[in-house]
Amino acid sequence: MTILEAHYDPALAAEIRALAKERNAVILAHNYERPEIQDVADFVGDSLGLSREAAKTDAEVIVFCGVHFMAETAAILSPQKSVLLPDLAAGCSLASTINAEQLRAWKAQHPGAVVVAYVNTSAEVKAESDYCCTSGNAVEVVNAIPADKEILFLPDMFLGAHVRRESRRENIHVWLGECHVHAGIDPEHISVMRAKHPGAEFLIHPECGCATPVVEAISAGAIDSDNVHILSTEGMIKRPSQTDQDTFIVATEIGILHRLRRANPGKHFIAANDQAQCAYMKVTTLPKVRDALLHMQHRITVPDDIAARARISIERMVSIGGNSGVSPFDPEDPGE
Repeated sequence: MTILEAHYDPALAAEIRALAKERNAVILAHNYERPEIQDVADFVGDSLGLSREAAKTDAEVIVFCGVHFMAETAAILSPQKSVLLPDLAAGCSLASTINAEQLRAWKAQHPGAVVVAYVNTSAEVKAESDYCCTSGNAVEVVNAIPADKEILFLPDMFLGAHVRRESRRENIHVWLGECHVHAGIDPEHISVMRAKHPGAEFLIHPECGCATPVVEAISAGAIDSDNVHILSTEGMIKRPSQTDQDTFIVATEIGILHRLRRANPGKHFIAANDQAQCAYMKVTTLPKVRDALLHMQHRITVPDDIAARARISIERMVSIGGNSGVSPFDPEDPGE
């Protein structure tokens, strides 16, 4: 069983909760954050779910324990609120694979193409896009676009391959970006873990480098599809309550194991690769959350013109797909 490094400090956690109350703040934590950060938060979820919480909360201050593009999205959807990022070093290897200038150049090569950007992108890239999507509603977003329209899908090549395969569209161009953590979960890890835990359900994120080989193996009959589920992070959170199965191999960043184990104490969760840790997610610590609240520091803002344009693509993302579900094969899984 993968042991997640935790640095619990009850006194510091209590101080953070008191400061949050004093500042009229809500603390949001992503599924990949450290266990102690998840435990001190008001809400834990994926970036889209947390942005929705940010938009509907009455709190004046939002402490976003995640990475920079997530705090930007919250700031775009909640411009009247103060959005704080505890550590400005919390970047994203996937989001950094494309910038607005590169996207404009790509668009110039394909005039008239519809741009679909994964939510893991900067505000500037979202502003240059027609639609945002999550891993959960990416297929549905693409299917909502007229079949004769050329599509530029960015920035994740593994999710793009999944979308191209599921939509059966040939007119999709995919940017060659990747999340370094998910790309590192390869077919060899899956083979080893499935051999060690026969009968366990296999939950895989579509960003993973092993996703395409696994789907191809299912098609060839080499893997039993009944035990394999390609899911967003929120789909992974929901799956254990929907089955009697008690053991799960989880192919995504290992921070999610804390939430899974906390929500399902009688079940067993095993990392497909126990080295799959995002260094950017792990820079957020309890002292940094405390300092963000204490000094109201590291506020994330987005220029009005960029925010206005980005908001259109984000709102289109939110409007396509439901609020719950278990798989990107199911249109009601809008999670990241």
